[in-house]
Amino acid sequence: MAPLTQRLLFQRGRPKTNSLGKIRSLDLSGLELRSEHLDPNLLGRLKQLKELDLSNNLLETLPANLGLSHLRVLHCANNQLGDITALHQFLDLEELSLEGNPFLTVNDNLKVSFLLPKLRKINGKDAASTCSQVENLNRELTNRVTAHWEKFMATVSPEEEADKFQADFVKSAVRDVHYGPESLSEFTQWRVRMIAEKLVASGGARVLEADVPKEPPQAAAVSKLRARKVASKRPDNFPLDLPSTKRVCSSPPAQTEGRPVDLDGGQAALHLEPLHFLQCHSRNNSPKDLETQLWCCAFEPAREEGHSGATSQTVATCGGEAVCVIDCQTGIVLHKYKVPGEEFFSVAWTALTVVTQAGHKKRWNMLAAAGLRGMVRLLHVRAGFCCSVIRAHKKAIATLCFSSTHETHLFTASYDKRIILWDIGVPDQEYKFQASQLLMLSCSSTPLRLCPVASCPDDLLLAGCEGGCSCWDIRLDQPQKQRVCEVDFVFSEDSEMSGQRVDGLAFVNDDVVASKGSGEGIIYLWSWSQTWAGRGRGRGSQSVLPVVALARLQWSSTNLAYFSLSTCPDKHLVLCGDEEGSVWIYDVEHLLEHPPPPATALQAPTQILKWPQPLALGQPVTKTMVNTVVANGAFTYLTALTDSNIVSIWRSC
Repeated sequence: MAPLTQRLLFQRGRPKTNSLGKIRSLDLSGLELRSEHLDPNLLGRLKQLKELDLSNNLLETLPANLGLSHLRVLHCANNQLGDITALHQFLDLEELSLEGNPFLTVNDNLKVSFLLPKLRKINGKDAASTCSQVENLNRELTNRVTAHWEKFMATVSPEEEADKFQADFVKSAVRDVHYGPESLSEFTQWRVRMIAEKLVASGGARVLEADVPKEPPQAAAVSKLRARKVASKRPDNFPLDLPSTKRVCSSPPAQTEGRPVDLDGGQAALHLEPLHFLQCHSRNNSPKDLETQLWCCAFEPAREEGHSGATSQTVATCGGEAVCVIDCQTGIVLHKYKVPGEEFFSVAWTALTVVTQAGHKKRWNMLAAAGLRGMVRLLHVRAGFCCSVIRAHKKAIATLCFSSTHETHLFTASYDKRIILWDIGVPDQEYKFQASQLLMLSCSSTPLRLCPVASCPDDLLLAGCEGGCSCWDIRLDQPQKQRVCEVDFVFSEDSEMSGQRVDGLAFVNDDVVASKGSGEGIIYLWSWSQTWAGRGRGRGSQSVLPVVALARLQWSSTNLAYFSLSTCPDKHLVLCGDEEGSVWIYDVEHLLEHPPPPATALQAPTQILKWPQPLALGQPVTKTMVNTVVANGAFTYLTALTDSNIVSIWRSC
């Protein structure tokens, strides 16, 4: 597209006129315009322009001096905008459209509400709730920055130069003043810097409330999306639609204590407290839905790439027809994605590097979700839309996971007894993915859990299946693209063949694997390297290998299946739920350093978090099962999913 011309403006402007100053509406959509094409000298002559459509172009930014002081409506959908601060020039703007800009996040929506005090609609929706949220954030941030100023000034010596301590104050405020969920940290740091700089310029005078954008007169009550609290109790005779292998047991209700139970007198228990109990996967948003089963959760990768110790507190959960993204600190459901008729079984994150048409690199945290329909949905969560759908299998997908070394490589495991490795690629100009199949692995039974081998993730894939634990060669430099299992693993000395279900599988570190089945009441810790060494040098010399067990952990003796375990490698922890709503926690650091003799009795859990029995309409929810438990890397938050539509979030304290 060549630069804009006066002739083009007359052609696309309304009403028809021979004077640019009389055009009130201008449609510049679909012209492949780039930011440099927007000439302020030309557009600034549109003195009466009220409505401007720039959608379906290639804009990455907006010029800061367009001179359109009377603009009321602006459409910028389906561009590549990565920064919206230039919108502050349109102080009278009332309607704004930004959908389809994948580099914008919820933080940018908040910035928009701050910069445009007269905004009534954003993306076709009432801006009232966002304005109210911004007002509350501004008020609290102002209080905190002011308190930080008073504390900071108490440490400043009279001899210190004003310019230096003022700059130091702004830096310290941005670093130390925090409020709200982690997902809004970009907005809060942006506002903290502005408030701190204004405080410095005023000599420490408090920022007035008049400086905070007010809610438009038309604003309604706050309608911010929050997770619904548990609001109903399942009747004792309510017929749950559970798999035949997983029924509510008749054991006594779990204890009501919410504190950890320390079962190892010599080892200090971890301290966790229940923080939120959320009912956010309800069908038809019904508060009476306590039957939707929740199956999988995964914490989002830290957004600060390369930052030491950076940990996400945002978790994705799935179950029923919905995928939710929750901020663990506040319990707010940040995003919710629904597919009527679907039942989601698994979610997995990856961090993609995307290059814009201008050559700029962006990092996307993408979420893959799959389930009953055999389709993988790739969700750009923070931009709020589904980028692509991969028709991966003809039967339901039981689980999926991304490669730890190739950000675009995705494994899917299905009830069709196949595991497929996909390369999802990177999105095109329309933000669609073109996935390609790299490998197909045949299974003798349904695969339930997937783990690339930690020490060689590009070479071998480990899977827990209905018929046992198996391993495949996944090297892409080998010619065969359809492969069978290399090795089956057995866990009992008197077993001649594999055959026991393995429904829990995860690496504790680069060598040690944690796995479990059902019926034995045991979680095995075993050495991958020592087990694999027993295979011998020749390919096919051993098709069945006994695992080299390092320790056996005591777990529930239930015969029910599909309680998934997880690990927190940085903290040497193994986590697993049970049929009574409890969470079993094992600190295995001492076992890894000093493995007990083979004949040693089962190792007791470090502690058990008992189901706290949250109230529902005044009655405790006493019966539930914890299907999966996952903690973030720093073990500051733990999320447990139940078969009764309750997301339980615990906080380390």
